Amino acid sequence: MRRLFPLIFGLLMAATAALAGSMPGALTGLRPARAPLFDTDSAGAHASSASLFVGAADGGLFAALPERFAAPVRQGGTATARLRDLIARAEAGQAGYDAVQHGARIRPPKPPTAMTLQEIYDWIDATPGQPHAIGRYQFIPPTLRHSARRLGLSATARFGPGMQDRLADLLLGDAGLARVQSGEMSAERFMHNLTRIWAGLPTASGRSYYHGVAGNKAVLSYDAYARQVRAILDG
Repeated sequence: MRRLFPLIFGLLMAATAALAGSMPGALTGLRPARAPLFDTDSAGAHASSASLFVGAADGGLFAALPERFAAPVRQGGTATARLRDLIARAEAGQAGYDAVQHGARIRPPKPPTAMTLQEIYDWIDATPGQPHAIGRYQFIPPTLRHSARRLGLSATARFGPGMQDRLADLLLGDAGLARVQSGEMSAERFMHNLTRIWAGLPTASGRSYYHGVAGNKAVLSYDAYARQVRAILDG
């Protein structure tokens, strides 16, 4: 029996270790490090990001809005503003800054642009089990909360057009806008990074990066997408 005890103890420890490996953080209390969201064209360099699809909360994704790609795109203006227009067409359409994911059975009590961040958080918490993508750029809860913290926004601040644009600009920066404008990143890589944030944009395959998940699909061809992004980047 004395000889068997070390063997049994060793087997129990091995089983415990295997179980811990199959459930990250369950036994150790730690979460595994998340791999960087975006690759770049420079070896070893990565962009820190808070993608619209980070985490599993809210299902992680949202289905297409039926009216999207109906809003106009400005011809002049900065590259950032024109990129926001393109993204908004793919995600919110004519609803613009007051867009709410059409699958939300319980809508917010008032238009999103009239709500504070805290009121949006309260609506999210009070309506579990439904999609909550909101605004012109269809932020889902994890990204909205994380991005608002990054910008130091108060929970009492209004979710108006200015705030929504600032949040979108933050994600455009994560995708590498400054780097593609300086020539440090290829346009193809930048366009791919955008598809990993906004599901309505197509990858080089012509499909959404999240095709078929929660009803997602690209709403324009890759050729049209690439042509518009290149025209914006070229000024």
